[in-house]
Amino acid sequence: MSEERQVLSKQNLGITEGLPLQASEGGIEELRRDIQLLMDIEAIKQLKHAYFRCVDTANLEELATLFHDDVTVNFKGGTYEWKLQGKQEYLDNIGVSFSRESVGQHNAHHPEIQVLSATEATGLWYLADNMWILNHNAKTHGTALYWDRYLKVDGRWLIKDTRYERVYEINEVLSERPNFSSHYLGVHGTEPQF
Repeated sequence: MSEERQVLSKQNLGITEGLPLQASEGGIEELRRDIQLLMDIEAIKQLKHAYFRCVDTANLEELATLFHDDVTVNFKGGTYEWKLQGKQEYLDNIGVSFSRESVGQHNAHHPEIQVLSATEATGLWYLADNMWILNHNAKTHGTALYWDRYLKVDGRWLIKDTRYERVYEINEVLSERPNFSSHYLGVHGTEPQF
């Protein structure tokens, strides 16, 4: 995989400048547009935060409401690459990954959101994560850079395209199974398939 690495710059990721974040000097209608722009940015932040909460809790029902039906997914790690098309294919794959034999912790921060129009936006996010696969005594942790495209459909922002590439990834085989004093997915995760 290391041979396929790209420079993770806005230009290479296809991120262009959005609408200016500058208060207009016009009247009330311009002020409303300015406030709507800020509300759209906040809505996109809440969308992405809900995404990570739903992933780590295997809340597939709510997760499904965050995606466009025709979402494109491409996640590139150090030892894997997921290329998926469509909401159902993504949900099926996530459901298998977040079983009773897994523990996930994904935090994204430092958003760089560009609103391109009233119905389209892009976002860059910096991910830090830990993932344990307990029945294999395996742990993966690291960081990644996400870049997304969002569409506003019927007044709601949805994830239309989501991609990430790892900044670093460490895969470990653990000498023994971790002894978690709390394990949410142990109760609410799916049955393991591997």
